[in-house]
Amino acid sequence: MQAKIRVWDWPVRIGHWLLVAGFVTAWLTGDSEEQRLIHVYAGGLMLGIVSFRLLWGFIGSTHARFSDFVRGPRAVIDYLNSLLRGQPRHFTGHNPAGGWAIVALLALILLGGVSGWLNYQELGGEWGGEWAENLHETAVHLLLAVVAVHLGGVLVGSLAHRENLVRSMLTGSKQGQATDAIANARPLAALAMLLWAVALAWLLGR
Repeated sequence: MQAKIRVWDWPVRIGHWLLVAGFVTAWLTGDSEEQRLIHVYAGGLMLGIVSFRLLWGFIGSTHARFSDFVRGPRAVIDYLNSLLRGQPRHFTGHNPAGGWAIVALLALILLGGVSGWLNYQELGGEWGGEWAENLHETAVHLLLAVVAVHLGGVLVGSLAHRENLVRSMLTGSKQGQATDAIANARPLAALAMLLWAVALAWLLGR
């Protein structure tokens, strides 16, 4: 029998919302020379969160691990078919389609952040002209598209499963079997993530 259980730890939840805030800030300041440093700090913070999240995907709590939600194409197709049939399969953590959206988001943030920093340091010119700036803009536009798909998926998933997925990323709780609950929310890991992300943002902005 399913009940409300703790699924998302603090690093996943805090990291998620900091990425949202960082992306919005970077987007709003991207065309302003006066706010260029804010743009760089926002991008650096996102790079810090993503680099920690990549590590956390291997050593984190159960549902934070890539092994829990990154599945093959067949699993994604089967899940999408279950949605179309009106009988969506429930996953305690990320569903297969959402899992690949997470991977795409992390990869594009990493690509956009690194290329943006190279452009900020004016290293792109030494290594190939305007490629860093063009790569940064392409990554950001692709990221925006994946964000839109992700938001659509969250809406569809919330309606299909009759579960507020946005709220679950705030509270950490979802419907699931008691045996699938995580035992610890890992607050110290979240603190380490914050310190690392702030330190990296400061270093990259110097």
